[in-house]
Amino acid sequence: MKLKVQSLWRPRCTPVWVALLLAVSAFSVAAAEVRIGVVDIRKVFDDYYKTKAANAKLKDRLVDLEKEQKSLLEQYQKSKDEYKRALDDANDQALSLDEREKRKKAAEAKLLDVQTLQQTIDDFNKTARTSLDEQERTLRDKIMGEIKGVVSAKAKAAGFTLVFDTAAETVNRTPVIPYASPENDLTTDVLKELNANAPASTNTDAKK
Repeated sequence: MKLKVQSLWRPRCTPVWVALLLAVSAFSVAAAEVRIGVVDIRKVFDDYYKTKAANAKLKDRLVDLEKEQKSLLEQYQKSKDEYKRALDDANDQALSLDEREKRKKAAEAKLLDVQTLQQTIDDFNKTARTSLDEQERTLRDKIMGEIKGVVSAKAKAAGFTLVFDTAAETVNRTPVIPYASPENDLTTDVLKELNANAPASTNTDAKK
């Protein structure tokens, strides 16, 4: 099994009924003079310097796991080759029956080594995949928590009662919000605050 790191971003499809609810809500709150803001969560997530750092961390972890996996596979191949040679020796008709039986037992022991290594590799792959998934989820949840905190603060400061995500899509992969006025878009301000303490070497849109 080839290990790989998935993108930290996990797009979520919005059911049609949710999209309709958003539309109805927007219409209903208009009469109550409720202000609605928007933010492109995907852009904020992707351009946040901590997301880039997290992706780099995951890739480094993947490199380490791949090295371990490669070492196990090399051991496995070596063990298979040894088993094959032992089996060939056990079937050598030029040897006495007793010697062939002796070598047959040696081959069986080699086969056991092969099977044990196969199980070790299977266990490693499963554990490595689970470990990567958990690390991805932990990093993603932490980043999203920070983003939501800034969005909430910016929305309150701007007097917005609701903030919709312009990156949201329906199950048909169409935008939930086809259009939103740039005047109500918090994306740039949110990114600017999130990247305010980014390392000088980090290139982000907010610092350009």
